Amino acid sequence: MADLILHHYPMSPFAEKARLMLGFKGLSWRSVFIPSVMPKPDVVALTGGYRRTPLLQIGADIYCDTALIAEVLEHHRPEPALFPAHLKGLARVVSQWADTSLFWASMAYSLSPKGAAALFASQPPEAAQAFAADRGAMSSGMNRLRPGDAAGAYRSYLRRLAHMLHDQPYLLGEQPCVADFAAYHPLWFTRRMVPAMSGILEATPEVLAWLDRMHTLGHGSAQRLSSTEAIAVAAAATPEPVAGEHFQDDHGIALGSRVTVAAESFGTEPSEGILVAATRTRYTIAREDERAGRVHVHFPRIGYVLKEVRV
Repeated sequence: MADLILHHYPMSPFAEKARLMLGFKGLSWRSVFIPSVMPKPDVVALTGGYRRTPLLQIGADIYCDTALIAEVLEHHRPEPALFPAHLKGLARVVSQWADTSLFWASMAYSLSPKGAAALFASQPPEAAQAFAADRGAMSSGMNRLRPGDAAGAYRSYLRRLAHMLHDQPYLLGEQPCVADFAAYHPLWFTRRMVPAMSGILEATPEVLAWLDRMHTLGHGSAQRLSSTEAIAVAAAATPEPVAGEHFQDDHGIALGSRVTVAAESFGTEPSEGILVAATRTRYTIAREDERAGRVHVHFPRIGYVLKEVRV
């Protein structure tokens, strides 16, 4: 099988979720660093528009969103399981909450004026300004928590996690599952990226001990790859066939139609291509790029909007 290539940057919390899942699975992977703010021409060459971090590339197949990346890694190496059979539904529900409600409370708290100043203290002022402008554009139209409201919500969520960890080492039992990785990364950002804001974690020692356990899973074995080399990998490969996958039509949009797929909120730049698969869990579009060649770009259904492009 082709190499696993993760497109990411070090301070991205969702990238940390993916890196730690790779470590949990004991996988080797190629590491491509991408910019934290636009422009991202090499990312867009692969996705056609989607610019959120991280991406997982396998040959000419591009997987967007860590919810889908988790599924792909589970298929690639089933054990140890991210989705234990007896916990699949609960693990997914907790993960979705952690990737949304917990994440946004954590970010609004951690990147309050004090936190943002600490995060960019060693960088020139224009770096902080560019980051703020970029994330402002990505969140246009979103209802964002104010720092005070976020702090209250974050404390409540941390107590809930502590209750889950009261008599067991991981959120849903004796072994980590996808719920742990989803809950870990926003707290990792607070603790590791903006330690000036990490005092909020001290009221929940069970959570701190769990963070330490999760940290020991590591990131697997990574080797650097340039974005130019990653694009060349895509250009030299052929997307995996999708023929025979079950078609679930919820939109009245036929396979073979020109469509866009975009996130429901935050980073809603659409990717455009030909709809080649719409299963019960994902959309797949085929697109052509002058550098990357023919690629298949995959998105989870939940959290994404499919629209037909009408001429």
